[in-house]
Amino acid sequence: MLGARGGWRALRRCPSSIFSSSSSSSSSSSSSLPREQRVPAARLRVRQALGAREAAGEVQVQGWVRSVRSQKEVLFLHINDGSSLESLQVVADPSMDSRDLTFGSAVEVRGKLVKSPHKMQNVELKAESIRVVGPCDALSFPLKAKERHPLEYVRQFPHLRCRSNALGALLRIRSEATAAIHSFFQDNGYVHIHTPIITSNDCEGAGELFQIETSNETQESAEKNHFFNVPAFLTVSGQLHLEVMAGAFTHVFTFGPTFRAENSQSRRHLAEFYMVEAELSFTESLQDITQVMEDLFKTATSAVFSRCPRDVELFHKYVAPAQKVGTNAEEQICNWGCDLQREHEKYLVQHCGEVPVFVINYPYDLKPFYMRDNEDGPQRTVAAVDLLVPGIGELCGGSLREERLPFLESRLQRLGLSDAYQWYLDLRKFGSVPHGGFGMGFERYLQYILGVDNIKDVIPFPRFPHSCLL
Repeated sequence: MLGARGGWRALRRCPSSIFSSSSSSSSSSSSSLPREQRVPAARLRVRQALGAREAAGEVQVQGWVRSVRSQKEVLFLHINDGSSLESLQVVADPSMDSRDLTFGSAVEVRGKLVKSPHKMQNVELKAESIRVVGPCDALSFPLKAKERHPLEYVRQFPHLRCRSNALGALLRIRSEATAAIHSFFQDNGYVHIHTPIITSNDCEGAGELFQIETSNETQESAEKNHFFNVPAFLTVSGQLHLEVMAGAFTHVFTFGPTFRAENSQSRRHLAEFYMVEAELSFTESLQDITQVMEDLFKTATSAVFSRCPRDVELFHKYVAPAQKVGTNAEEQICNWGCDLQREHEKYLVQHCGEVPVFVINYPYDLKPFYMRDNEDGPQRTVAAVDLLVPGIGELCGGSLREERLPFLESRLQRLGLSDAYQWYLDLRKFGSVPHGGFGMGFERYLQYILGVDNIKDVIPFPRFPHSCLL
C-alpha cells in the first residue's frame, strides 16, 4: 500500500503547472475542455490525501459518499474509498449538487487540496467537478448515514456489510495482520509453503472432515472409485505437509484456509477459517516452540496497533468494549486424563491475572499420534503446549513431534494407522531430526485483540443468510 510520502512523490513528478497557485484560470478553463483533452490530475487515495501536510495542485479522488450536506452557499461531502476509517471532506459550489449525489453513491471528484480551517483535519478537497459514477438509492440502501449499525444488523447483509465502518475497519486490520504475520516469518528465516487444501490426511484425528465428491458421485454407486482413487477431504491442518518440508528446510510456515465439519452455529465455531502454522527443525525444547508463539503474537499485534490505531480504537470503544468474563469452572472439577473444557481454560487465565497463559504436557491419550512421548511414568504425558488467552481460551496449540521411529511405529500400530501413514514413517527413516511446531487460529487471534464476542464478525463473508454466499 502506498503511504502518504509515496503519494506525494507521485504528485511532485506531475507537471508543475498542476501545482502552480497562479494557474487557477488555466485550471478553470481546462475543466471546460473535453475529458480526453484535460491535463491528467494526480489520483490520490483518501488516506494519502488525509496525510498531506500542505496544499497541492489538481488531484482526483474516487470513492463513495458517506455524507451530503447542502447549504445555501456551500456543498459539503465526505467521501471514503476504504483506505482509511476517516473520510475526506469535499467542499463544492451548491450548483454541483444533484439528485444522484446521495449517501452511498460512487463519485469521482477533481479539484485542489487546500488547507482546512478546521482543527480536526489538515486539508480538504475544493471541488472543481463532481461526477456521479454509480448512483445509490439511499432510501432502500440498508445502511443509513450517521447511524452506528450493530454487528448483528449488518450481518444480515453479507454482500453490503463491508461498506459499514466497523467491517471496513475489520478488513483493514485483517489485511495488516496478514502482512505482519508474513513479515515476522520472513524476517526470521522461514520459508513459506503452500500446503494442499484437498488431502487424504486427517491430521487432528477428530473425524470432523468435509469429504470431497464430484457433483454426480453421490448419485452413483458407493462402490465406484473415488476421483482421486482414495477418499479426499478439505484439510483441517497443513501440519503433516509442513513436516515433510521440515526434512529439507529448518524453518517453514503456512498460512491458509482450513475446514472443520463440526455441525454448530455457536458464536465460537467456523466451518472455514485461516490457520497460521509453523515447523522448526533441530529443536528438542518445548520452550523454543512457546517462544516463537509469543514472539509472533507480540510482533503482529504491535504492528497492527501501530498501523491501524483508529480502526482498533473503533472496536475497543464502540464495537466490543472490554467485558469481564465469568466462569463456573470452580464447580467443574477436571480430573487427570480429562480434557480441559472452555470453562477450565477461562478459569486458568483468570487465576493467572487475565493474561495469556501457556499450558504444557498434556495427557498422552488425549493427543494425536505425532506428539512426542515424555516417558514420564504412570501419568504419561506428551510434550504439547496450548496458549490460552482471556475471553477466547485456546489461541495456539503445538508440540514437539515424535521423531523416534520405534515410538511412532508402536503408536500407529496400536491405532491401526500404520498403512495409511507409511509415508510419515519414512520421514523418520531418512535423516530425521528432533522438531516441533504449532498452529494459531487467525480469526481467534483477531477476536482476542479486538475483543469481539462472535467469531463470525471477524470474517469477510458470514455463511448466512444468503445462499449465493454460502
